Parts: sequence; C-alpha cells; structure tokens
Amino acid sequence: MNPISQTPEAVAAASADALFYVGRGVAVLQAVPLRARKPGEALVRTLWSAPSRGTERLVFEGLVPADEHERMRAPFQEGEFPFPVKYGYCAVGTVEEGSPDLVGRSVFCLHPHQTRFVVPETALAIVPDAVPARRAVLAANMETALNAVWDSGIAPGARAMVVGGGVVGLLVCALIGRMPGVEATLIDVDPARAPLAAGLGCAFSKPLDAPGEMDVVFHASANPAGLSCALACAGDEARIVEMSWYGSQPVPAPLGLAFHSRRLQIISSQVGRIAPSMRPRWDYARRLAKALALLDDPRLDALITHEIAFADLPAALPDLLAPGAPGLCAAVSYA
Repeated sequence: MNPISQTPEAVAAASADALFYVGRGVAVLQAVPLRARKPGEALVRTLWSAPSRGTERLVFEGLVPADEHERMRAPFQEGEFPFPVKYGYCAVGTVEEGSPDLVGRSVFCLHPHQTRFVVPETALAIVPDAVPARRAVLAANMETALNAVWDSGIAPGARAMVVGGGVVGLLVCALIGRMPGVEATLIDVDPARAPLAAGLGCAFSKPLDAPGEMDVVFHASANPAGLSCALACAGDEARIVEMSWYGSQPVPAPLGLAFHSRRLQIISSQVGRIAPSMRPRWDYARRLAKALALLDDPRLDALITHEIAFADLPAALPDLLAPGAPGLCAAVSYA
C-alpha cells in the first residue's frame, strides 16, 4: 500500500511513541516506525516503565564518558551518546502478537520508554502471576541488588550495612534483611527512609551515628561521602561492595589512615556481568527470572513513590532526575 493512501489508523498501527533524550536536560516524545513482526518475535504493548534515577540521570545530563559509550548501550537503544538517544531498560507490557503461549502474558523487557515495540521473544521475561505489572518495573534494579549480594559473599549471621537508601540500596535491604541471623542496617541522610528500612527488616541510622565493625558493607549512595562512611564502618578485613557508578565524575576515597592496616577490601559490583561465584551455572535469563520471582513481595510497593503518565514524562524528568530529588522509583503509566 502506498503510504500516502494509508488511513490514520493504519499509520498509527505502524508506529509508536518513544522518549528521546535530545540535549542536556531535554527529553521529547517522538513517533518511531514499528517494524513488521518476524517469526520468533513479539509485539508488546507497554503498560509501565520506569526511569533509572542513577543511570538515566547521567544520560539526561550528557555525562556518559566517551570511553563508556559502548558498554553503556541499552539493549534496544537508538541513537548514540550523548544525544539524541532513546534510552531505558525497565519496561513491562502485554504481548499482543507472538507465540500462542506468550500472547496475553505480562512480560518484562530491557527496553526504552515506548508505547509499543517489537523484539525477539528471547528478550522477554515472563512476569510471574503473583507479581503485579506495576511492581515488575523494579526487576532491573532487583537484578542489580541480587548480583551485589552474590558479589558480597554475605553469610547467615553477618553484620551488614547498606549505605544509601535509594531503590537499589533498599532492594539490597529487602534481600539481606530476611537472611537468617543477619543484622542489617541502612545508612541514609534522610530519616524518612527509616520506616522503609524497618519494613524490610533492617535497622536505620544517619551517617554520624552509624555503627562500626561491619562484616559486609554495600555502598549505593553514588556520593563520595557515602563511600567514606562505608569504609569507616567496615570491620577488619571486611568487604565493601561498591555499587555506585559516577560517570565521568572524579571520586575521592580515603585510602590512607588505617585502610591498609585493617586490610579492607573494595570490590565493584555491576549488573553487566554475573557475579563470578555464580557465573558457571547462571546466565542472564536465569538471573532475570529470579529477580522477577523475588518481586513477589508486597512490601516492595513502597519503593514506587511516584506515578507519571507517559505523555507527561518529558516535562517531569528535570525534577525527577535532579540530584537530591524526593521519592524513589517513578512508575510511568501507559494507560
């Protein structure tokens, strides 16, 4: 059919609306062509997505380092850093077309913010029936938290601390707070995080009152002061799991004083690779499926503090991604 003769309905069916970061602090919605589905692919209608306050803030501000452009690519990204770029990796939707066993199912995909999309069925993870689609937007963050717990080597009975009560830090709290005998404490400058920590089985402290002699410390504040706190609270030969990513910003770390005599360990944890201890037996699909299963926990609804209509997302992003912005995860509704 000649495009000129297509009805408005046909044109709409062959396109979707997507969020693009087009300049520092500027995002817009743009129509993108929706290619025809091939065998082994699925057409997904998006129900919910969620911007990452850490990674997408760096993208929004144009702070992705040049030598990290390739590693920072999202699976279905369009465009190149710094701008314009279609970016995101927390989308939940319903399969409209695909294999009979998938049609009608709720699925999670590492896809940018977009009303509908066509992807290989292998890129989809089925959301368990017990997990609401809205809560499933936490799956990518839960993968990050799960990988960090694996990297930490934490064992039952350990004294553990999480520095930084953002979404990822609180998901770590949710995981370690239910481990047998673990004494877990969340450290954050915001006392409003205390009830959240308690609901996830963790004590709470502000940095100046933080306890010491920890066996394991998770740092997830994305602030150098948080890393200093993590180092100060670690016990002899303890492990500090650095989960923050700072983009191109320099990060001072207090590696003098008793850092060496106490034989502290700082290890990086990044979701792009499965923790070495699990890598021989786990692949990315198995880890994502487990992350989704771990979201069968109604307590985690408290981590979604905002709800934004997709049409309003470009205008909301400057406030939502501003440093120190209130709240936690923002769920984007496509209803």
